This record gives sequence, structure tokens and C-alpha cells, in this order.
Amino acid sequence: MRIKKCAARVNAELGLLEESVARAIMAAADEALAGRFDDHFVVDVFNSGAGVSFHMNVNEVLANRANEILGGRRGEYEPVHPHDHVNRGQSTNDVMPTAMRLAALEVARSLLGGMEELARALRRKGEEFRDVVKAGRTHLQDAVPVRLGQEFHAYAHIVQEHERRVRRAVEELRVLGLGGTAVGTGLNAHPAFRFRVIEELARETGEELIPAENLMAAMQSLAPFVAFSGAMKSLAVDLIKLCDDLRLMASGPVAGLAEIELPALQPGSSIMPGKVNPVMPEMLTMVCFQVIGNDTTIALAAAHGEFELNVMMPVIAFDLLLSAKLLTNALRVFTERAIVGIRANAERCRYYAESSPALVTALVPYIGYERAAEVVRELLATRRTIREIVRERGWMSEEDLDRALDIEAMTRGGLLAGEAERSS
Repeated sequence: MRIKKCAARVNAELGLLEESVARAIMAAADEALAGRFDDHFVVDVFNSGAGVSFHMNVNEVLANRANEILGGRRGEYEPVHPHDHVNRGQSTNDVMPTAMRLAALEVARSLLGGMEELARALRRKGEEFRDVVKAGRTHLQDAVPVRLGQEFHAYAHIVQEHERRVRRAVEELRVLGLGGTAVGTGLNAHPAFRFRVIEELARETGEELIPAENLMAAMQSLAPFVAFSGAMKSLAVDLIKLCDDLRLMASGPVAGLAEIELPALQPGSSIMPGKVNPVMPEMLTMVCFQVIGNDTTIALAAAHGEFELNVMMPVIAFDLLLSAKLLTNALRVFTERAIVGIRANAERCRYYAESSPALVTALVPYIGYERAAEVVRELLATRRTIREIVRERGWMSEEDLDRALDIEAMTRGGLLAGEAERSS
């Protein structure tokens, strides 16, 4: 609608439309933008290629309403014709990809807002849990200690990195091929039209918009949509990992890890009383699966453009906007109803950290890898502590054991005291 509104204004300024006709088209477009004619746009997303049916639907609705504004009747297309006036200097083949870009820019703003909210909430949890020491895990096996706060700060950083990827992808969407008309040559469009109409669109939308350097390339390649979808898929992949981590840390309450508690939002079972499920991570994971599937569709559709036009634009537009809206809504709900209310079970976290055989890693600079491995084997066989085994064998002093087995110090990294002394 904004394209039609701006095109009417520019065509009038160029002397290609009567002022009264342009004003009527612009007024009709404003009414349509306000939702007045939503029930008049009846074309299904899976229709003739390239979005021709969408575009014709828009032209006809605006022409009919413009004629009513000018005192005419619907269906007569006099004095305003859908092709001769509403579509002056345009084609489905340049209007559709331009409309897709503008819509993608709009949903991207909301998506980025949802990502920023999630990153902020994760950072706040990182601060809240900065003193909670827990067992690290690799391969789902015990590893050296970390702090729960460190993990949440890492999650926040990952989301911020995805923000940057989305922003980079969004920049490509600002380049518009409007004015290329049917095949990118600009046939039947005034030479100044494409520059003027993009200036008008920039004012209308508040977005920075750039005329394409090569109109034919802008029409043939839908790579900017693939890039935006790819950025959302990349985000979805890491969100699945985040959700899996939260579900595992919250597993229990008795037979699982139970390192954190997620907010209880609903009964978790129709047969097991008192059961509470991690519903928000489960919800977001399913959304992410959908986004990844949509990305596959978008990539396949973008690859099937022949010669001067890709006719698969409708499904690309549908899945791209669906992915962005699903992610935006899911991220906000996930942030508000899961992340904000997470509580740490600090005692359980510390118990796992102190009980982990992986603590022997800190002894390697003192006693070497082979002896450390021997300690682990005996620990697992006898359930004795690392300290007891090493002390019995006389491999380290009590002072060095205290220093090496300080789990808080382990989470700060760096060289252990014994190794640092030998290296100096």
C-alpha cells in the first residue's frame, strides 16, 4: 500500500497522473493501511507465481475505492483504472520484491527488540548467579567447575552476536529494485521515477532505503531474503541449545540435576499430580524447529528463479514473515515467563561441583596427567575423595591441595600456583 501511495504522489509530480486521481489513490491506500479493506484481500499465499494475484488484488481494491472517493462506482474503473493509474510505472516483478523488503524491515525491528530483551534478562541473571559455583559439563560428563553466572553471561553474549548477524542481514534489505518494471530494464517507467519513489518510501516508512545499483540483479536474486532467514535460522539453532541447557539444569526435581528452577506455569501431567514441566523452553524449541524448516523452504524457493524473475516470491514472503513473527512472539514470552523467574539451587550446584572427579584436572600441574588419571580411577572405584587419595600417597602438601582444590579459583581460570611457580 505504501508503494502505491508513494508511486501515485511521484507520478503526479512527474506529470503522469492527474492530481485528483493521485490524491484519490493515496487516500484509498491510507484507508487500506488502516485495515478498512482487509476482507477484500482474498488471495491465498499459494497462488500464481511471483505474486501477480496479490498485486492485481491490491490494484483493483485501490482503484475501486479511489473511484468511490471521486464519485464513481466500484467495478467501472473510471476515472481510475487499476493498471493505467494505480500501477503506472510499475510491475508485479519490481513491486512484489520491494513490498517484501519493506515488510521484512518492519518485522526485523520487532525481532531485534525481542532479542535485546532476552539478552538483557540473561545478563541480569548472570549477575544474580555470579557466586553460584557448579560443575561444568562436556559430552554430558563432569568437567571442571564454572559459575552459573558465567553460563548466563555466555548465553547473553551469544544472543547479542545473533543481533549483529540479523542487523547485517537487514542492511541488504534496504536496497530496492523498484522502477525496474517487468525485467529490470525500467520499460514504461519515467527515468526519474525509481529515485523519486524510493525517496518517498524512505520518508513514508522512516527507513533508510537505497536504489539498487543494478535493477536486473535486484529482480533476479533473492539472496537478501535468504540472508535474513539464515540469520534467524542461526539464532534458532543456538536458542535450541539454550533451551536444552535449561531443561537439563531444571530436570528433576529428585531424579534429575535440579540445579535451577523454572517458573511453574501449569500442571505438567493429567495423571501425575504435582508434576511441573519446562513449558517455555519446550515452546521456544518447537518455534525454532519451525524457523529452521521455513529457512529450508526459503532457500529452495530462492534457488528456483529462472532468467529475469524468481516466481517463488509468495512462499518466501510468507515463510520469512512467519519466522520473524513466531520468533518475536516466542522470545518475549520466553523472556517474561521463563528467564526472568529462574531461581538457582546454589547448594545443589555446589555439591555437584565439589563431588566431580573433574576437579583432579587442577592437580595435573602438580602431579602430572598419569597420576591424576590414577586418582580418578581410584576415586570412582572406592568413592574416596581426591584429597584423601593424594594425601595418602604423599604426592602433594596440604597447602598445595588447598590451593589446587579451590573451586572458586578454578572458575577464574589462569595458571595454577604450582605451575606458575615452576614457570617463573
